[in-house]
Amino acid sequence: GMKQDRKKHTSEAGTSVNSEYYGKDSLIGEFMQAAAVNSAYYGTDSLIGEFMQAAADVFGKRCLLQFEDFNSNDAFPLLAEYRDKFLTYNDDIQGTAAVAVAALMGAIKLRKPECTDLVGELGSQTFLLHGAGSANLGTLKLLSQEAGVPKSKICVTNSRGVIWRSKDGKEGSFRNGEQKEFAQVGKPTYDASNLADTIEHIKPSCLIGAVGVAPGCFDKKVVDALVRVNGSERPSMFAMSNPGDKAEITARDAVYLDKAEIMARDAYAWSNGRVIYASGTAFEPVEVDGKTFAPGQVNNIYIFPGVSFGAISCQASTIPERFFMVAAEAIANTLDEADLRADRILPNTDRLREVSLNVATAVVLEAQKQGLAGQSLGRAWPEVRAALQARMWSPSSLP
Repeated sequence: GMKQDRKKHTSEAGTSVNSEYYGKDSLIGEFMQAAAVNSAYYGTDSLIGEFMQAAADVFGKRCLLQFEDFNSNDAFPLLAEYRDKFLTYNDDIQGTAAVAVAALMGAIKLRKPECTDLVGELGSQTFLLHGAGSANLGTLKLLSQEAGVPKSKICVTNSRGVIWRSKDGKEGSFRNGEQKEFAQVGKPTYDASNLADTIEHIKPSCLIGAVGVAPGCFDKKVVDALVRVNGSERPSMFAMSNPGDKAEITARDAVYLDKAEIMARDAYAWSNGRVIYASGTAFEPVEVDGKTFAPGQVNNIYIFPGVSFGAISCQASTIPERFFMVAAEAIANTLDEADLRADRILPNTDRLREVSLNVATAVVLEAQKQGLAGQSLGRAWPEVRAALQARMWSPSSLP
């Protein structure tokens, strides 16, 4: 992927593109700015396109190619450009979205243990996503397009506050087309740059943070507001930025050192154990009033091994969004009683191989259902799962 410390340029399509900065006075710097930048990303002779075609030529057309760490302004158009030409997906967009949705369904299991339609229940929730990078935008798309959540029940912020657009779409606080798609219609009449005020107005049941540059932004006022607007129901609060010194809020009091000391907040203590908490960074269990809470880790490690394994094993021709929805369901349905007793909304990481096997099984069955599989591994879950398990590599010591 492309690093963040790169100078931005604009492609012919109007998309902001990142390129390495060699120095404004150097000839190579001028050359990069004038020509090579755009051609590395876009166009018939782009470096990315050439690399992907070369990989397919060498390893076969079913070779899986995964995008990682691209700026969201480039991640979406690049995915759109190549997803139907190669077996590819973007883990930052689609993988993170899938595990976030899996965690949301896990939270439903905690709130409503009797619920059998987790996807349908998502539609009854209200979502506030703080931060409009690739992770949250991917989550918005998966919730809207695959889970059927109405856009009226989804709100997202960027550095300007709640993203809005005028009715004709000509004005607003959006920065790109992906943000515009989920913008609220009409300029907010409240202080949309204040997160606590936004919570009071939106009344979200689920607050997801993936800002990356605002550690501790889920402060006590935010937690108090989230608990208050949800009445007797337990709200979900995910702090997905990582590492820990970037988290919007942490599971327990701790001190991290970044450029300055940052005192992280205690989600469980401030809410008296009311919030259903998960984070992008792994945190140890926390005890509040005699009850132990084990925060789930909302990390795409739950997704990409299984999705890739399944797609490769059945020789899938493409990877549609539906694969990530069934993957999210598979993760939520892998939760066991021990997880739920510990308030954990994603399976214990000790069971990652089991999770990956279940995700791969769901992906294969969906690929076969959609006619995208080049090879059938069976007609039912037990048969497909057994076939995949036989293909899994396990480390063992040599005699």
